[in-house]
Amino acid sequence: MAQAAAGKQNWFAIWVSVAVVAIVALVIALVVWMNNAATDPGTPPSGSGINQETGAIVVGSGEQTLDTYIDFMCPICNQFETAYGDEILSLVNDGTITLNIHPISILDRYSQGTEFSTRAANAMYCVAEADPDAAVPFMQAMYENQPDENSTGLTDDEIIAIAAGVGVTGIDTCVTEQRYASFVTAKTKDTPLAPGRSQIGTPTVAINGETIAEFPAVGSFASLFE
Repeated sequence: MAQAAAGKQNWFAIWVSVAVVAIVALVIALVVWMNNAATDPGTPPSGSGINQETGAIVVGSGEQTLDTYIDFMCPICNQFETAYGDEILSLVNDGTITLNIHPISILDRYSQGTEFSTRAANAMYCVAEADPDAAVPFMQAMYENQPDENSTGLTDDEIIAIAAGVGVTGIDTCVTEQRYASFVTAKTKDTPLAPGRSQIGTPTVAINGETIAEFPAVGSFASLFE
């Protein structure tokens, strides 16, 4: 009897062990799935003006590069554009640089749950896909209409109207369904400058792949490429 009881106890222990292993495996699989889902880039935007690998909206074709990481809710990004935007476009137009604009979304928490940063970055891709030449004018117009932090941000209809103001129509569905929101989120969490790090600030600026900590005096931006 004692041996039989011991046998039953052993089988019970084995089944318990198997169950525990199965549960642990299930939890691990669930965590992996959730992590993959969180970083799944979803549908990438296409078009000649978009680098799908880096997420950059590419303007110009100069030998040297300027990469800017922006959030449309970021007031300092707006200040950067106001201070240096014309100089940067001059460098693009004279063939000195290629401008790579990375619209990311680190400030969604400042739009009262509307995820304005993500929606605005998504719209930037919608515009760049529809008309690459309109990407910079759209960015400029978005800054001109930039909402305050801790507001609800612009509505989708307002963003669509801004796009129409720079000549881009027919992107309503792309904007309202947030077609590239997952792509924006993935590129925000895994930028070329800080892969796997979600704490990159905006604006972050890189000259020929090297991040700079200080900006030159207004009127002297070209000195960064001499």
